[in-house]
Order: sequence, then structure tokens, then C-alpha cells
Amino acid sequence: MLVLGIETSCDETAAAVVSGRHVLSDVIHSQIELHAEFGGVVPELASRDHLKNAEPVIRAALARAEVGLTDIDAIAVTCRPGLSGALLVGTQLAQALAWSQDKPLVGVDHLVGHLLAVQLEFPGREPSPAVPFPYVGLLASGGHTALYRVDGPLPSDIAELGGTRDDAAGEAYDKVAKLLGLGYPGGPIVDKLAQEGDPDGVELSIPMAQKDSLEFSFSGLKTNVMRWVHEHGKPDNDKNLRDLCAAFQRRVVDTLIGKALVAAERQSIDTIVLGGGVAANSELRLRGVELCRARKVRLVVPPFAACTDNAAMIAYAGAALVQAGGDDRGRLTISPKTILPRLTQKGGGARVSASPRPLRAR
Repeated sequence: MLVLGIETSCDETAAAVVSGRHVLSDVIHSQIELHAEFGGVVPELASRDHLKNAEPVIRAALARAEVGLTDIDAIAVTCRPGLSGALLVGTQLAQALAWSQDKPLVGVDHLVGHLLAVQLEFPGREPSPAVPFPYVGLLASGGHTALYRVDGPLPSDIAELGGTRDDAAGEAYDKVAKLLGLGYPGGPIVDKLAQEGDPDGVELSIPMAQKDSLEFSFSGLKTNVMRWVHEHGKPDNDKNLRDLCAAFQRRVVDTLIGKALVAAERQSIDTIVLGGGVAANSELRLRGVELCRARKVRLVVPPFAACTDNAAMIAYAGAALVQAGGDDRGRLTISPKTILPRLTQKGGGARVSASPRPLRAR
């Protein structure tokens, strides 16, 4: 089945053609330069840029796959969660294409795409076997951070085990980078500086250290960095800056992997899969493998192309929906919220149970 995937949920305009697990083309237009001067994504600018670039990106994806629109068997498009204006650009274009070609159309949850992206095979890489279900998905990005039990490719097969109460991991990176005057996006910059620093050189607290909780909270760590800066001043491009970045990154990585390991143990699962933009972080990938190996747990690290927002993961997730009989033509809607039920409540209030029950035995 040839599936055309379209992704416009935030600040990347992307299109891809996927057949099974094989990515035939994957085209991405990034808006980083457009938003850099504002230190974050401006929704109106993002929508206008998607409107300008969506059609040429789709044409490029079809050309690189050496197929025409008539060869496509189905169309998949991100419909949630994301910026409403940005989502509208992608879904309206996808609906027009599906109507004109009389092809099935499915709306895909962006988070489901990230949780399945590890299954993709990109050109130029050694073929790898599919990751068997179930596995624990550690999704960490600029807008989302949560742990999931993944029993299959459909949204009904996926259950949250614990999420963030406040900032997502990638959001914390961006805010710390802005605090230190490092620019946007902050993740890659902090990661690079951290590689040259001492993670024990600056004393920072470990966020949400309770061993019985699968919830995350990074706002306290961000505040910890802010207090250090207020007390010692903003570091120059020196050892203090590198040590501060290294200390911050080590706390984030150890928290993410530590809670993922607890989740895997509770769910009696021996495989953890990384997903989301933060999965491209060098320390998360390297130290994560070490920590998991010590606990006899397999950590599956996706290729870099599968970590950031892309349309190939949307096409792959959409194929599963089409095979299950899905077709959203005439009734596709958008939403800023994920279709996956949330267990973790943002801010104050009742907390999630420390030991969520498995979805089903395997």
C-alpha cells in the first residue's frame, strides 16, 4: 500500500510516501529561521508558511518517490494535536486531494506517529527487523513528554502510563537556552555545550525523584537553573556555561530513562522505544543504552530522521488505520488535544495511580 503522509502540526511542513515500513521519500521544510528571532513558534506565521509551502513539498515528495498522485492508495494527515491554524492547512489540502482522487483519507494523531516512527526503514540505512509489540514508548519532544504502553499500531492499542505535570522536556531545554541567551531551538545548542561540560560541576536538583511516580515535572529544574543564574550571574562562553548545561542535561536524561525503566518493570516489558525530537539528544541516546543495558532492558533508538516531526511516521500510522477500515472523508476534524486518554493531570489536583494496570496480557 502506497500512502502519502502530510504533516503540518507545528513548524515543519512535511510530506512523505511510504510503502509498508519502507520510506520512499521524506521531504521537510523547516520554519526554524522564520521563528528564531521570536524565540519560539508564532502560530500565525507558522500557518502562513505552511500555506505557502505545503503544495510544493507534496509535489517534491511524490517526485522523489517516483510516483504520481494517481498511484497513491491512501492519504494520511496529522489532525491532532497541534496548532489549529497549522493543522487546518494540512487537513484541508489532504481532503481536497482525497476528494479529487477518490482515495481513502485518515486523520492521524501526531503522538501516535512518534510512538510508531521507530518501525520505519529510511533509504541508505541497513534494514532492521520491526520492533515487536508490546513496548514502552518514551515520548519526549518540545510539546509532549509521557510514557506509554504500546500494544499495537492503533490508538486503541496505546495507553499513557505517566506524563508531565508542567513543562515538556524539549520545552525545558528551550526555556533554559533562552535564559542563558543561547538562541532557538535550545535543545541542540544545550546538547552540544553539555558534551564539553562536567555534569557534576553544578549542583542541580533531580526533578520528580519519587520512585513510585511515573509522572514528570521539569519546571522545578528550570527554576533551579534560573536561581543559579541569579546567584552567580549569566555564564559567559566558558567552563561554567558548559558545566551548567551538562548538569541540566544529565538531570533530564536520568529522569526520562529512570522512569521509563520503572514503567517497563511494572508492565513486565523488556523493550523501551524512544520517540520525539528530544530522542535526537546525544546523551539520551548513549547514556540511555548504558542504563537500560545495566537493567537488562533493550532500548531501541530510532534514526535521527524519525525523531523530529516528519510525514513518514504519519503515513505509517495512517496505513494501520486504513487497514483497519478507517476513512475520514467528509468527517475529518482537527483538535489541539491528543486522542490518547491522559492519566496525568497538569498542575495541581488528584494524581495518577502509581501502578497503572496493563492494557492486556500478551
